[in-house]
Amino acid sequence: MGLTSHGNVMVGNKAFEYYNERNPEDYIQIPWDEVDYIAAEVLRGTKKITRFAIFTKDNGHFTFSTRDDKETLRAVRKYVDEDKLVRSPDFIDVTAKGAKSIPSVIKNLFHKGN
Repeated sequence: MGLTSHGNVMVGNKAFEYYNERNPEDYIQIPWDEVDYIAAEVLRGTKKITRFAIFTKDNGHFTFSTRDDKETLRAVRKYVDEDKLVRSPDFIDVTAKGAKSIPSVIKNLFHKGN
């Protein structure tokens, strides 16, 4: 797949499938047993899901956005355990975590090792 590709998503009982009708070589099939977890990007203050990424055990991750991401993930939930469906950290979460780690980074800079 290229950087952006428009196509169709199918949620089947054995796999998650994406395919492009215009380019038959542009497809991916991810069997459910290869899914490590799925992270959804949820807008802060709303429950709108803008996109989601499927992280596989061996082949990295793939990001998707459908017309109705929430409905797509509801269909996926039938085949993937709830604990594998997670909320992706947003900009504020990442920034806050980084800010909280600054004191320990500074402390480690001046810590003498034995």
